[in-house]
Amino acid sequence: MVQSTGSEAERKIITILKVLSESSEPLGSTTIARELERHGVFLSERAVRYHLRITDERGFTQPSGRDGRMLTPHGLEELRMALAPQQVGFILEKLELLAFRTTFDPAKRTGYLPINTSIIDSASLEEALSAMREIFRAGICISDRIAIAAEGEKLGAVVIPPGKIGIATVCSVAINGVLLKAGIPIESKFGGVLEVQAGKPKRFVAIINYNGTSLDPSEQYIRARMTSVTEASRTGNGKILANFREIPAPARAAVEEKLEQMKEAGIGGVYALGNTSEPICQIAVGLNRVGMVLLGGLNPMAAVVETGIEVENIAESGLIDFQQLKSYRNIMAEEK
Repeated sequence: MVQSTGSEAERKIITILKVLSESSEPLGSTTIARELERHGVFLSERAVRYHLRITDERGFTQPSGRDGRMLTPHGLEELRMALAPQQVGFILEKLELLAFRTTFDPAKRTGYLPINTSIIDSASLEEALSAMREIFRAGICISDRIAIAAEGEKLGAVVIPPGKIGIATVCSVAINGVLLKAGIPIESKFGGVLEVQAGKPKRFVAIINYNGTSLDPSEQYIRARMTSVTEASRTGNGKILANFREIPAPARAAVEEKLEQMKEAGIGGVYALGNTSEPICQIAVGLNRVGMVLLGGLNPMAAVVETGIEVENIAESGLIDFQQLKSYRNIMAEEK
């Protein structure tokens, strides 16, 4: 663990990790040196290589390709902890950036969309897929399309460690991105735990505002074992991960049209769409605004954790080509 971000050497290391976290491709010392200048850090390529040797030794980075480096999950976690005091609101900024970078076109079914990456032991894959299947069948997810990556491969900006398997699930920010590209502004308010009864949303029992946290709310709720997603999928009653958004009231019809296109492409996740200025799931909505409740993209992985499988979740981990995603049914058939 980095002992103090106040020292000059450690500050440079953290900045290098930040540069690597912003890329979904391996970066070499030349590119890193150039990107560091944007953060006010000026190092020669030789000095960058020296610091990269340190980050390799600490397990924060690993070589990938010719002279390139990728951030490891350990490095990403270290970056989060080191920057936490400075980054209240970091998650909101991350959501907005991913939405802007989304290129997915639901009509053409092409382009890139945001994902979450979850890492499990290779031996647990079959059991994990079995747990996820119930959630996909119940529709408590953004999409039943996922991607699997073996050790050394990457999902978004995350390289899968040795002995592990990576699972990518579609992130709810995909909806933000598609609406943004259609010229519809959408405001991300908070992530929460939603109580459902008889298969219908009732109320939020826990919320974390995006502009007041440096950590993803869904990751925190899963870690705290606050969900009962499997029970909700079986009985219609339980606590699931959900997110709250707002849109301008005049855009409601256009939003419904775009959501229908996404649904036809296999991307859903809108659990409830309110009416103008009316509360939804006991949450007040602004004047001339409409509330939207989105299902959490990590609900399938919450179900995996509920079975006792150890999972490392990395929400909003980057982008993936839509064509790389496959229905869980196809993946389960391939694993047999």
